[in-house]
Amino acid sequence: MSSPLIKEFTYNSPIAKVWKALTNREEMKRWYFPQLRKFEAVVGFKFEFEDDNAGYQKEWFVTNVVEGRTLTHSWAYKGYPGISDVSFDLFKEGSSTRLRVTQTQLESFPDHPHFRRERFEMGWDNLLGQNLKKLLETE
Repeated sequence: MSSPLIKEFTYNSPIAKVWKALTNREEMKRWYFPQLRKFEAVVGFKFEFEDDNAGYQKEWFVTNVVEGRTLTHSWAYKGYPGISDVSFDLFKEGSSTRLRVTQTQLESFPDHPHFRRERFEMGWDNLLGQNLKKLLETE
């Protein structure tokens, strides 16, 4: 059994602004996935994505919401075995916010380059360390 992938990022933004970026569909399209069509921060909600003919279609559900603090969703691909969970946890640190992303069960995915842990690590660095940071701190 592998260990969870955990990364932390700190933003010079109040926690309410970070929470909005994590849960507002229009903001999520800007930093997370532009193909996102429908999203609600409600347990059981199934994300809807545009069908962009990508080889790895996402099949995600919201699994936990603690308003202003935690958002968790499943991470799976249509037609491929395996399912992971992704949790975003927010922590107030003065006027800044620390975000901890935890992704579990990566070993449940096939042994294929698309599903390698390093790919997910680089993905979070890009999505949270660059895209979300830019959205939160330059606008």
